[in-house]
Amino acid sequence: MTRLHDMGGRFGDGPVVPDAPDAPVFAAEWHARALAVTLACGALGQWNIDISRHARERLSPKDYTGFSYYEKWISALADLLVERGVLTVEDLLGQGDDRPHPLASKVLMANDVAATLAKGGPTDRASDIAPRFSLGQAVRCRHPADSCLVDGGHTRLPAYAAGARGYILRLHGAHVLPDSNAHGLGEAPEPLYAVRFAAAELWANPEHPNDQVIIDLWQSYLMPI
Repeated sequence: MTRLHDMGGRFGDGPVVPDAPDAPVFAAEWHARALAVTLACGALGQWNIDISRHARERLSPKDYTGFSYYEKWISALADLLVERGVLTVEDLLGQGDDRPHPLASKVLMANDVAATLAKGGPTDRASDIAPRFSLGQAVRCRHPADSCLVDGGHTRLPAYAAGARGYILRLHGAHVLPDSNAHGLGEAPEPLYAVRFAAAELWANPEHPNDQVIIDLWQSYLMPI
């Protein structure tokens, strides 16, 4: 499957232009509202962060390439709301009824936002899967980088790292596996590593070939060398 969203290291997309230090947090007022609505809907408990990421990845190629950052967010949110039965298409068009919603009790109140965000959403878990790799050990990323669990499914293994050789820098403990969690297959926690790659290992013509690139990768993404 061609992963349109997997843009790391791809040629032809133009330079990355950082915002100026004094740039506003949101370029437009509706961007802040899009973020707020997305967070508020996430608090309803009808999906997890990996499901929401995959929803953005599943936007049509035309929409994904044409939408701005927050247009992707709000469009994927609309898809999720309908897919999960929270709202109907008629509701989104303003044609629904005014009956109390079954999830109204889960509304995220303004006074609770700061504490909710501060709490975050930790993904570290206990796991029966023992770490397979040790610090400094050479490993290779699986190739191809597509999900091994679901055809065309979600994964956090970037395509530019597929088949690349790296070295274990750190073990983060066991964490929820996005490939499983994004598809309702359970959290399936497994060891998560920080893996160090030479820039020249990842890209054919890096501007700084001696740079080191650190990628957090789950154990099932890696093979021993």
